[in-house]
Amino acid sequence: MSERRPPGPLRAWLHAARVPTLAASLVPVLVGSALAAHDRTFRAGPALAALIGAVFIQIATNLVNDLGDARRGADTSERLGPRRALQMGWLSAGATRTGVVVCLALATLAGLYLLGAAGWPVVVIGLASILAGIAYTVGPYPLAYHALGDLFVFLFFGVVAVCGTYFVQARAIHPATLLASVPVGALAAAILVVNNVRDLETDRAAGKRTLAVRLGRGATRGFYRTLLLTAYLALFPLAASGRMGPWALLPILTLPLGLAEIRRVAGHEDGPTLNRALLGTARLHAIFGILFALGIALA
Repeated sequence: MSERRPPGPLRAWLHAARVPTLAASLVPVLVGSALAAHDRTFRAGPALAALIGAVFIQIATNLVNDLGDARRGADTSERLGPRRALQMGWLSAGATRTGVVVCLALATLAGLYLLGAAGWPVVVIGLASILAGIAYTVGPYPLAYHALGDLFVFLFFGVVAVCGTYFVQARAIHPATLLASVPVGALAAAILVVNNVRDLETDRAAGKRTLAVRLGRGATRGFYRTLLLTAYLALFPLAASGRMGPWALLPILTLPLGLAEIRRVAGHEDGPTLNRALLGTARLHAIFGILFALGIALA
C-alpha cells in the first residue's frame, strides 16, 4: 500500500481493524463451541453472538492500541512492523475514537443477547473484556506498557474466550474446558511475543516496557519457545482423559509449522523476517485451532 496514495475509506478501516489478526478471536470461539458440541450443549445463537462480541472487542482493542501508541510515541517511522492507519494519516484520531465506540456498541448488543441466553455472568465476562481491551494501551496504567500484555492476551484470548463461549451455551464450566483454553491462549500470546521481539528497540525508546523489553531479545525468544511447547504439551492430558481421547492430539499435525517458526524467530532480527514470523505464528494459531476444534468435535 503506497504511502503517497492513501487507500479509500473501506481499505483504511480494514487496515486499522487488522483483519489478518482476527483469527485470535475466532479460534477460541470455535474451540469453545466444539467443546459445547462434544457435550451436546451447542446452541447456534449464543455461539454466533459470542463470535460477534469477540471480534468487535478485538477490533476496538486494536483501534485503542493505535490511539495509545500514537499518543505515547510508540508508532514512529522507525517502527519495523506494518504501518498503522492512524500513524499514516489514513484515519484521524477522532474517526478512530468513533470506530472504538461503534465496535463496543456492537459488542454490547451481542452481550445483551447473551445476557438473556446465559444470565448475569455474561455481564462480568463482557465488562472485564472491554475494560481490559481499553486498558491495554490507555489509562493510568496501560497493560502493554508494563509487561502485562502477554498475560492479558493469554487470559482474554484463551481462558476467558474459550470458557466464556462454552458457558453461554452449556451454562456451566467443565475442568476440561479450562485445560482446552491453555493451548489457545498460549499461541495467541506467542503472536504478541513475535510482535514485541520485532519492536523491542522502538518500544524501549518510547518507554513501552513490554515483557520483551524487560527480558531482552534472547530470553524472549526462549519464552516464545515455551509458549509453543505449552500449547502442544497441554494436548496430552486432554487425550489421556476418557473425555476426549486421542482425537485431542490432532493439532500435533501442525508441529512442523511450529518448529519452522521457532527457527525463524530464533535466527533473525530484521523486520521483514520477523513480520513473516508474525504471520506464520498467526497461521499456526489458526490451523492449530481448527484442528483442535475438529478433534474435540470428533471425540
